[in-house]
Amino acid sequence: MKVSREQMVENRRRILDAASRLFREKGFDAVSVAEVMKAAGLTHGGFYGHFSSKDDLVAQTLAHVLAGDAGGGGDLRAYLDAYLSPRHRDNAADGCPTAGLAADIRHQTAAARVAMTEGLRSQIDRISEALPGVKPADRRRVAIGSWAAMVGAVILARAIDDPALSDEILEQTRAWIDVGISPASAS
Repeated sequence: MKVSREQMVENRRRILDAASRLFREKGFDAVSVAEVMKAAGLTHGGFYGHFSSKDDLVAQTLAHVLAGDAGGGGDLRAYLDAYLSPRHRDNAADGCPTAGLAADIRHQTAAARVAMTEGLRSQIDRISEALPGVKPADRRRVAIGSWAAMVGAVILARAIDDPALSDEILEQTRAWIDVGISPASAS
């Protein structure tokens, strides 16, 4: 049975969405192609109609999920509150792809690293644009430092078994960034 072009596009999106969730939840190496296809509601045999290999799937999943990760624009404080929250920390599968996958990227292909690089550049630009209270000459530095602190805080908060310290890491990072982006720091 021939699948329409529209259905192929929809199937591909389902595969990328399923892979994104699974990769963020379990890591790249712990997820099989068969598991991704099952999560997408498709058969394993259809995989190669969309991707040449698992490495291709990883790279394209990163490009897909990072392009859709539009955080940082608009209300930066609201974004900080949501990002540096226990809810985000506790929901890796639906959380930030950078915090969920950055540590594993160094073991992936050049194409995967390119996708992560482009996603990082885009996120820095979005945060930089959301810093009107910071002098234009300082925006990129503040955006890079803030994003690095945010991602690092989520990674550390997820890595430990002490709930109080985990919450404190999120709270103190949010407070530290808030000081750096406040209008008083723009002078």
